[in-house]
Amino acid sequence: MFPAAGRQVAGLLATLVVASFVIFGAVYAAPGDPAVFLAGGRDDLTPERLAVVREQYHLDEPFLAQYLHWLGNCLRLDLGRSFQYNDEVVDLLAARVPTTLALVAYATVLFVLFGVGAGVLGALRRGTWADSVLIGGTTLSASVPSFVAGIGLAAIFGVQLGWFPVTGSGEGFAGTLHHLTLPAVSMALGALAVISRVTRQTVVEAAGADHVLVARASGFPERQVVARHVLRNALAPIITMCGLVTAGMLAGTVAVETVFGLSGVGSLLVGAINGHDFPVAQAVLLLMVTGYIVITTAVDLAHPLLDARVKTARRVA
Repeated sequence: MFPAAGRQVAGLLATLVVASFVIFGAVYAAPGDPAVFLAGGRDDLTPERLAVVREQYHLDEPFLAQYLHWLGNCLRLDLGRSFQYNDEVVDLLAARVPTTLALVAYATVLFVLFGVGAGVLGALRRGTWADSVLIGGTTLSASVPSFVAGIGLAAIFGVQLGWFPVTGSGEGFAGTLHHLTLPAVSMALGALAVISRVTRQTVVEAAGADHVLVARASGFPERQVVARHVLRNALAPIITMCGLVTAGMLAGTVAVETVFGLSGVGSLLVGAINGHDFPVAQAVLLLMVTGYIVITTAVDLAHPLLDARVKTARRVA
């Protein structure tokens, strides 16, 4: 197990290096001259001033040298200074990351509880009206984009009924939950549909296994059969899919944060792209990619602990 974990960690690091190179290259190739923004715009801009700025920020060096300089600064948590806010990028991220993490965590709790619950119920009541309602409901929720769901929820529960605020992230634990409920629900709807479908299919397959049929034929109570034999074997793929969906949500907060006016990482990225704020855009994209890769790798490492069959297969290999 430990050699496999070492290979996965090495793969994680290699993937991060490649991703950082792609991010730096994509922003580097974006239209506009970073030196012009660093110099304060085109007004009263002289060639001498532009040359000084290029030398100060290593913009006069080859592309690979610029990338290595930027990567070294990132490893020291020196992400540069924002062109737009004239503040350290690390400070901007530190102020906005908690809001995004709270939103993703809230949405994850919602889609795990309701998605897994709906999937298990649909699998155990397969072919009944309850299963048909769940399939129809999840199909509808999967077809609605998160920003459209957010606008609808804000209009109904925020503006008309006044139950929830439609802007801001709140203060304190209770205030944060109150403010993030509508954004979290709008993000969780699509994920809930995916998780419920995966859970239903996995539970149906696990319920048809030979050892489950033997347990039922032996007279074990249905609850014991479902808990010990069906759900236990279906747990690993369900948790894996939940981890992948959560990782994808880190980049999916952009639209929701914009709709609800949240000061998170997603809205920071939108502002950085619109304002040609290259250091902020690079830092946010690198943070999102790093979070996705770390979560997916952690899920992959935990998979053998959840499913003994995977551990056995790796030992044989």
